[in-house]
Amino acid sequence: MLAAERRDLLVARLRRDGKLVAKDLAAELELSEDSIRRDLRELAALGLCQRVYGGAVPASRAMGDYAARTEVEPGSKQAVAARAVDLVRPGSVVILDGGTTTLAVARALPPALECTVVTHSPTVAVELVTHAGVEVLLIGGRLFKHSAVTCGAAAAEAAATVSADVFLLGVTGVHPDAGLTTGDADEAAMKRTLASRAAETYVLASADKLGAASPYAVLPLGDVAGVVTDGRDHPVAAELAARGVLVLGAR
Repeated sequence: MLAAERRDLLVARLRRDGKLVAKDLAAELELSEDSIRRDLRELAALGLCQRVYGGAVPASRAMGDYAARTEVEPGSKQAVAARAVDLVRPGSVVILDGGTTTLAVARALPPALECTVVTHSPTVAVELVTHAGVEVLLIGGRLFKHSAVTCGAAAAEAAATVSADVFLLGVTGVHPDAGLTTGDADEAAMKRTLASRAAETYVLASADKLGAASPYAVLPLGDVAGVVTDGRDHPVAAELAARGVLVLGAR
């Protein structure tokens, strides 16, 4: 089998199975694991997979810049947002992560709702200007332009003073084995800091993020209260539920 044919086979298997195990593929194709790992490196460089220990999983589609991500599955994000607003109780303190899905949550909040929203996303804060009953606390710091959020030491120090009822977390990948991931190390660290300041953390995951992974780990799935998704019929959602993860299906 030519190298190009082998890579086509790997891509097809990844789409079918949702993961690739280098050891198993090497045995099946009668090749060394080094050859398979070399193929996976090439596929990863093309953005066709995300390498993990022992193999690879699908790469997240949500790795483009902020403007590009606004065009990815807007209907799915609105459906997730419509379910996620049920987690925001009157009088509560909620942390809203940055990103296009949490922006949809801000837009979906009932106009008469009274609560406090803490966010490190300037776009989320601006969206809430017209919500008269929502007190908005904006966390400052270095602006990470890719996701339009603040990160860094100043942002983490400010977040450490917050005590919230719930954190609505945005990620770029939700995978049963890789856990919750995103594309930048500093952003991942900021998400962990915010999660540590809330009594409960719920992940907002449109269906295109299920089964995908990005380079940097945010949290293991066992550290969150549940996953809100419009992909309740997705095989990965069923696997998450089988592992004891609460899956809240979007309406």
